[in-house]
Amino acid sequence: MASKRVIPLAAMEKILKKAGADRVSEGAKEALRDVMEDIAEEIGASAVKLALHAGRKTVKEEDIKLAARS
Repeated sequence: MASKRVIPLAAMEKILKKAGADRVSEGAKEALRDVMEDIAEEIGASAVKLALHAGRKTVKEEDIKLAARS
């Protein structure tokens, strides 16, 4: 993907360690970040559509939650 990634790798390591990993490779951190950011972009795009459909410019919490369930 051409766009710059925005989630820090340190956050990915924290998530994986919280999930029980003793050690985490750089590749694993990068892979998790890439997957999470792709999913977040899809949810964000759906949430924007929901807000616009509701006649709003502002994306609200409920838009995100509804988009994540889809």
